[in-house]
Amino acid sequence: MKREEKNQQTKRRIMERALKEFAEQGYGASSVNNICSSEGVSKGIIYHYFQTKDELYLACVEECFRTLTEYLEGKLIMDGETVHRQLQLYFDARFEFFQAFPMYRRIFCEAVIMPPVHLEPAVRLRRSGFDEFNISILNRILEPLKLRAGVSRETVVDVFMQFQDYINAKYQTSGEREIDFRTHEDDCRRALDVLLYGVVERKDVGI
Repeated sequence: MKREEKNQQTKRRIMERALKEFAEQGYGASSVNNICSSEGVSKGIIYHYFQTKDELYLACVEECFRTLTEYLEGKLIMDGETVHRQLQLYFDARFEFFQAFPMYRRIFCEAVIMPPVHLEPAVRLRRSGFDEFNISILNRILEPLKLRAGVSRETVVDVFMQFQDYINAKYQTSGEREIDFRTHEDDCRRALDVLLYGVVERKDVGI
Protein backbone atom coordinates (compact mmCIF):
# COMPACT_ATOMS: atom_id res chain seq x y z
CA MET A 1 0.00 0.00 0.00
CA LYS A 2 1.34 3.41 -0.96
CA ARG A 3 2.16 5.81 1.87
CA GLU A 4 -0.34 8.41 0.64
CA GLU A 5 -3.13 5.84 0.54
CA LYS A 6 -2.26 4.67 4.04
CA ASN A 7 -2.28 8.26 5.29
CA GLN A 8 -5.70 8.82 3.77
CA GLN A 9 -7.05 5.65 5.40
CA THR A 10 -5.67 6.67 8.80
CA LYS A 11 -7.10 10.16 8.49
CA ARG A 12 -10.48 8.74 7.46
CA ARG A 13 -10.49 6.39 10.44
CA ILE A 14 -9.84 9.34 12.75
CA MET A 15 -12.59 11.37 11.06
CA GLU A 16 -15.16 8.58 11.38
CA ARG A 17 -14.47 8.21 15.08
CA ALA A 18 -14.48 11.98 15.57
CA LEU A 19 -17.85 12.26 13.81
CA LYS A 20 -19.22 9.61 16.17
CA GLU A 21 -17.76 11.35 19.21
CA PHE A 22 -19.11 14.81 18.32
CA ALA A 23 -22.46 13.33 17.28
CA GLU A 24 -22.86 11.57 20.62
CA GLN A 25 -21.28 14.08 22.99
CA GLY A 26 -21.41 17.46 21.25
CA TYR A 27 -18.36 19.70 21.15
CA GLY A 28 -18.26 20.53 24.87
CA ALA A 29 -18.29 17.01 26.29
CA SER A 30 -16.14 15.41 23.62
CA SER A 31 -12.42 14.76 23.95
CA VAL A 32 -9.47 13.62 21.88
CA ASN A 33 -8.78 11.01 24.59
CA ASN A 34 -12.12 9.34 23.86
CA ILE A 35 -11.30 9.24 20.16
CA CYS A 36 -7.94 7.66 20.92
CA SER A 37 -9.27 5.01 23.30
CA SER A 38 -12.12 3.88 21.08
CA GLU A 39 -10.20 3.73 17.83
CA GLY A 40 -6.83 2.48 19.05
CA VAL A 41 -5.07 5.46 17.49
CA SER A 42 -2.48 7.31 19.54
CA LYS A 43 -2.94 10.95 20.42
CA GLY A 44 0.29 11.67 18.57
CA ILE A 45 -1.14 10.24 15.34
CA ILE A 46 -4.30 12.34 15.70
CA TYR A 47 -2.28 15.51 16.31
CA HIS A 48 -0.18 14.66 13.26
CA TYR A 49 -3.29 15.20 11.11
CA PHE A 50 -5.24 17.64 13.30
CA GLN A 51 -3.31 20.02 15.54
CA THR A 52 -6.16 20.61 18.03
CA LYS A 53 -9.59 19.35 19.01
CA ASP A 54 -10.97 22.52 17.42
CA GLU A 55 -9.37 21.70 14.07
CA LEU A 56 -10.82 18.18 14.20
CA TYR A 57 -14.27 19.51 15.10
CA LEU A 58 -14.19 22.03 12.25
CA ALA A 59 -13.20 19.27 9.82
CA CYS A 60 -16.31 17.35 10.92
CA VAL A 61 -18.49 20.46 10.54
CA GLU A 62 -17.10 21.07 7.06
CA GLU A 63 -17.75 17.46 6.03
CA CYS A 64 -21.30 17.62 7.39
CA PHE A 65 -22.30 20.70 5.42
CA ARG A 66 -20.43 19.68 2.27
CA THR A 67 -22.06 16.23 2.24
CA LEU A 68 -25.51 17.69 2.96
CA THR A 69 -25.19 20.29 0.19
CA GLU A 70 -24.01 17.70 -2.35
CA TYR A 71 -26.91 15.43 -1.37
CA LEU A 72 -29.48 18.19 -1.82
CA GLU A 73 -27.97 19.29 -5.13
CA GLY A 74 -28.29 15.75 -6.46
CA LYS A 75 -31.66 15.01 -4.90
CA LEU A 76 -33.76 18.08 -5.64
CA ILE A 77 -35.68 18.12 -8.91
CA MET A 78 -38.26 20.89 -8.61
CA ASP A 79 -38.93 21.89 -12.21
CA GLY A 80 -42.64 22.31 -12.89
CA GLU A 81 -43.64 21.96 -9.23
CA THR A 82 -45.81 24.44 -7.34
CA VAL A 83 -44.20 26.69 -4.73
CA HIS A 84 -45.80 24.70 -1.92
CA ARG A 85 -44.53 21.44 -3.40
CA GLN A 86 -41.01 22.85 -3.87
CA LEU A 87 -40.87 23.79 -0.20
CA GLN A 88 -42.07 20.33 0.76
CA LEU A 89 -39.51 18.64 -1.48
CA TYR A 90 -36.68 20.74 -0.06
CA PHE A 91 -37.42 20.07 3.59
CA ASP A 92 -38.26 16.42 2.92
CA ALA A 93 -34.84 16.02 1.25
CA ARG A 94 -33.13 17.60 4.26
CA PHE A 95 -34.94 15.25 6.62
CA GLU A 96 -34.17 12.22 4.44
CA PHE A 97 -30.48 13.11 4.48
CA PHE A 98 -30.32 13.06 8.27
CA GLN A 99 -32.31 9.84 8.36
CA ALA A 100 -29.72 8.27 6.06
CA PHE A 101 -26.71 9.87 7.81
CA PRO A 102 -27.70 10.31 11.48
CA MET A 103 -24.11 10.96 12.60
CA TYR A 104 -24.34 14.43 11.05
CA ARG A 105 -27.59 15.45 12.77
CA ARG A 106 -26.23 16.76 16.06
CA ILE A 107 -23.19 18.32 14.39
CA PHE A 108 -25.53 20.19 12.04
CA CYS A 109 -27.82 21.41 14.82
CA GLU A 110 -24.94 22.52 17.02
CA ALA A 111 -23.23 24.34 14.15
CA VAL A 112 -26.44 26.11 13.10
CA ILE A 113 -27.98 26.86 16.48
CA MET A 114 -25.29 27.04 19.16
CA PRO A 115 -21.73 26.58 17.91
CA PRO A 116 -18.84 26.96 20.38
CA VAL A 117 -18.55 30.72 20.87
CA HIS A 118 -14.85 30.90 20.08
CA LEU A 119 -15.42 28.95 16.85
CA GLU A 120 -18.46 30.85 15.53
CA PRO A 121 -16.61 32.65 12.68
CA ALA A 122 -14.84 29.45 11.62
CA VAL A 123 -18.09 27.45 11.73
CA ARG A 124 -19.88 30.14 9.73
CA LEU A 125 -17.17 29.94 7.09
CA ARG A 126 -17.48 26.17 6.80
CA ARG A 127 -21.26 26.30 6.39
CA SER A 128 -21.17 29.19 3.92
CA GLY A 129 -21.59 26.92 0.89
CA PHE A 130 -24.76 25.47 2.43
CA ASP A 131 -26.08 28.95 3.23
CA GLU A 132 -25.43 30.06 -0.35
CA PHE A 133 -27.23 26.96 -1.63
CA ASN A 134 -30.26 27.77 0.55
CA ILE A 135 -30.37 31.31 -0.81
CA SER A 136 -30.20 29.97 -4.36
CA ILE A 137 -33.14 27.64 -3.65
CA LEU A 138 -35.19 30.48 -2.17
CA ASN A 139 -34.40 32.71 -5.16
CA ARG A 140 -35.41 29.87 -7.49
CA ILE A 141 -38.74 29.53 -5.69
CA LEU A 142 -39.31 33.30 -5.81
CA GLU A 143 -38.35 33.73 -9.47
CA PRO A 144 -41.80 33.02 -11.03
CA LEU A 145 -43.72 34.82 -8.27
CA LYS A 146 -44.98 38.37 -8.50
CA LEU A 147 -43.92 40.15 -5.34
CA ARG A 148 -45.72 43.09 -3.79
CA ALA A 149 -44.66 46.55 -4.89
CA GLY A 150 -41.60 47.64 -2.93
CA VAL A 151 -40.62 44.09 -1.95
CA SER A 152 -37.55 42.64 -3.65
CA ARG A 153 -36.17 39.12 -3.63
CA GLU A 154 -33.25 40.41 -1.58
CA THR A 155 -35.72 41.66 1.04
CA VAL A 156 -37.46 38.29 1.20
CA VAL A 157 -34.14 36.46 1.59
CA ASP A 158 -33.02 38.89 4.30
CA VAL A 159 -36.28 38.53 6.23
CA PHE A 160 -36.11 34.74 6.04
CA MET A 161 -32.57 34.78 7.40
CA GLN A 162 -33.85 36.89 10.28
CA PHE A 163 -36.65 34.36 10.83
CA GLN A 164 -34.06 31.61 11.02
CA ASP A 165 -31.97 33.62 13.49
CA TYR A 166 -35.07 34.06 15.66
CA ILE A 167 -35.87 30.32 15.53
CA ASN A 168 -32.29 29.41 16.41
CA ALA A 169 -32.26 31.91 19.28
CA LYS A 170 -35.35 30.21 20.69
CA TYR A 171 -33.50 26.90 20.81
CA GLN A 172 -30.40 28.54 22.27
CA THR A 173 -32.41 29.70 25.28
CA SER A 174 -34.52 26.55 25.67
CA GLY A 175 -32.07 24.93 28.09
CA GLU A 176 -32.29 21.62 26.24
CA ARG A 177 -29.00 19.73 25.97
CA GLU A 178 -29.93 18.18 22.64
CA ILE A 179 -31.98 19.85 19.91
CA ASP A 180 -35.19 18.22 18.68
CA PHE A 181 -34.23 18.08 15.01
CA ARG A 182 -37.67 17.34 13.60
CA THR A 183 -39.23 20.25 15.51
CA HIS A 184 -36.48 22.60 14.36
CA GLU A 185 -37.03 21.60 10.72
CA ASP A 186 -40.80 22.04 11.09
CA ASP A 187 -40.25 25.51 12.57
CA CYS A 188 -38.05 26.53 9.60
CA ARG A 189 -40.58 25.16 7.11
CA ARG A 190 -43.44 26.99 8.82
CA ALA A 191 -41.50 30.26 8.94
CA LEU A 192 -40.85 30.14 5.20
CA ASP A 193 -44.48 29.25 4.50
CA VAL A 194 -45.70 32.23 6.55
CA LEU A 195 -43.17 34.52 4.88
CA LEU A 196 -44.37 33.57 1.39
CA TYR A 197 -48.12 33.31 2.02
CA GLY A 198 -48.75 35.66 4.96
CA VAL A 199 -51.05 34.95 7.90
CA VAL A 200 -54.46 36.37 6.93
CA GLU A 201 -56.90 35.99 4.06
CA ARG A 202 -57.09 39.22 2.08
CA LYS A 203 -60.90 39.11 2.13
CA ASP A 204 -60.81 39.14 5.94
CA VAL A 205 -58.98 42.46 6.11
CA GLY A 206 -60.69 44.24 3.24
CA ILE A 207 -57.74 44.26 0.81
